[in-house]
Amino acid sequence: MISGQTQALSGFSFASAKARAYLELLKMRLSFLVAFSCAFGYALAAQGNINWTVLLMLTLGGFLLSGASVCINQIIERDLDKIMNRTMNRPIPTRRISVNEAIVFAIICMTLSFLILTIFTNLFTVLLSFVSMVLYSFVYTPLKRVGPIAVFVGAIPGALPPLLGWIAATNSISHEAMIIFGIQFIWQFPHFWAIAWVADDDYKKAGFKLLPSGGGKDLNTAIQIMVYTMFLIPLGLLPAKFGITGLNSAIVATVCGVAFFAQTFSLMKTGNRQSALRIMFGSFLYLPIVQIAYLLDKV
Repeated sequence: MISGQTQALSGFSFASAKARAYLELLKMRLSFLVAFSCAFGYALAAQGNINWTVLLMLTLGGFLLSGASVCINQIIERDLDKIMNRTMNRPIPTRRISVNEAIVFAIICMTLSFLILTIFTNLFTVLLSFVSMVLYSFVYTPLKRVGPIAVFVGAIPGALPPLLGWIAATNSISHEAMIIFGIQFIWQFPHFWAIAWVADDDYKKAGFKLLPSGGGKDLNTAIQIMVYTMFLIPLGLLPAKFGITGLNSAIVATVCGVAFFAQTFSLMKTGNRQSALRIMFGSFLYLPIVQIAYLLDKV
């Protein structure tokens, strides 16, 4: 009896650990951010005429699409992940999930995502979702060892989620949609480069070359981070200018943009890791705060 209970507990513990490993493979925070951005684009385009079933399924589809993409990324980079401190404890390097298990899991997530998006959205959304996954998993991922061009390529799928949401609601790309895309596209550069600055030692182990200006943590790189951050200030005003949102969100976007921009001066002055960390965390805060402000302005 005791032996049976022990085996049952052992089996439950194994299943629980396996489930946690699969959740880690999805990169939950990143995938939730992608799902939220999809929902944001849909809600903004719907102009109050929200189909809640479509919104829910679009959010789920976006989450699974992101999960499949980052899973493929981890499969491709499994040998590199072993040698970097920030990634060596991921499920594949620690063998909590085998490569074959990860491949099957990625296929399941990808299939479910495309199936959900096909049923509840439109062909345009599905095709752009496919393009997003291919760019991230099979173009951006290998380019990380080639040079900073990877950041430009990676910024495209990184900025597509709100565009996917907009297309799911309207079945078209308008100038308003491109404004929303543009804000998230430009945001990617200081976001990516701040992470690359902080993780530079690890990235060098793997041969990643993401920083501009020859890959140096120098004044030229800090200036480029500052310039792209500065662009977010006028870009944040465009939704109000074109009637997508109102004055209140324009004020929030401007305050957030100025605060984000101000953080870059410390990096230019000191060039230290702490300044880059502040920019990185600032980027994490900027996007959801501004997107929520845009949404609330439409309520």
